[in-house]
Formats: sequence, C-alpha cells, structure tokens
Amino acid sequence: MTARTPAEALAAHREAVEELRARVSDLHAELPRWNLVTWTSGNVSARVPGADLMVIKPSGVSYDDLGPADIVVCDLRGNVVEGRHRPSSDTFAHAHLYRERPDIGGVVHTHSPYATAWAARGEAIPCVITAMADEFGGDIPVGPFALIGDDAIGRGVLDTLAGHRSPAVLMRGHGVFTVGPTAASAVKAAVMCEDAAHTVHIARQAGPVERLPQEHIDALHERYRTAYGQ
Repeated sequence: MTARTPAEALAAHREAVEELRARVSDLHAELPRWNLVTWTSGNVSARVPGADLMVIKPSGVSYDDLGPADIVVCDLRGNVVEGRHRPSSDTFAHAHLYRERPDIGGVVHTHSPYATAWAARGEAIPCVITAMADEFGGDIPVGPFALIGDDAIGRGVLDTLAGHRSPAVLMRGHGVFTVGPTAASAVKAAVMCEDAAHTVHIARQAGPVERLPQEHIDALHERYRTAYGQ
C-alpha cells in the first residue's frame, strides 16, 4: 500500500486534528496561569494518533489571542501541512521527539523563571523532596546547550531523557522541555518542574540540601505510578 501524503493523512484524521487543536489551544492557557511563560514565549504540541502529524502553537501569537484555528498542523519533519501562521520556532525540536519516541504524545517548552535559573547555571535539580520522587523519579537533569532553528534541541532532550525517568529536561542556558503520553501530562510536568525548582531554591538559601536515598525515591515513584489517584 502506498504511504499517505501528509495532506492525505490530515484529511483521514480531520476530526482528531480539530479536537487536538482545541485541546492544545486550551492547554496553552495553563502556561501563563502557572507563571511558566512571559509574553509569547513557550509552546505546547500534541501528536495526532495514528498519523505522522502534530499540532503546535504558532510563533509569536499572544496567548490572549490564541484559538483553535491558530494552532498549526505539521508533519513529523516540521513541515507545515495546514495553518494560517508560521509554527513555533521550536517545531523541529518537537518533531524530532515524536519521530524518535512513539510513546511521546505531548511536548511542552517553557522559560519558567526558577527552572530556567537552574538551566542557566547548568545544574540539575536534586531530588530532595517526595513530590520530585513521585513525578520525576529522581533528579531533574540538565541537557546540553543547543541553538534554536533545527532539531539540535530535540536531539539534546532525547539524549538526556535516555538516562533518566524524568519527563522534564533543563536545557542549559535555555529553559524547560517536558514530555508525556498526552499534551496535558506534559503540561503537568512543566508545572511540577517549576514548583520543584522554586522549592529547592528556597531550601538551599538556608544551606545544603540532602538528596533522598535512592531506595526511597524508587519506592515513592513506583507508588505514584501504580497506586496514586483514582
């Protein structure tokens, strides 16, 4: 069978694409709500299930003006398939993650202040509180510095995630990238990353902090994955 072109895939998955455009548009409101972005920075994307497509925020559009029709549809090489705006400057990074990790369904990028301060220092956030063990399964790692414009950031995020359970990476001198099985879970990870960065920063003002024992981190993370919530 001949592989579908991106336009054919879009036509075949039109209902799912429009649902994701609306969902991703709504999720963008969570970024300023939790003080994770300023002005037009930051972005959320989502993979279209069953198609080599993604939807992502347009570049430079105000959060107040953002609606479902503004969300851009791209293929997993970062090429625009449909949209009235240019996609985010981080599109190639998002696309790389979707190409290489079929389990990733959502990607978020923020410049949240406390987490980005750790990224500016090139320092991982140590797992010193139970909430970090729950959500991140350990330290929140630092990825390499990479310039915006191609898939270099995506490659750096992917390489860093390979050795960690964390859904968040602090890209050195840049900001936060988070991933999840859905866009909503990636947004949650971004919120929790900033909260952890803030809390650990406050704790360190009074002196050194001590990382939780690894066996406790493992137990907490397993409980959170298998027993927490409904």
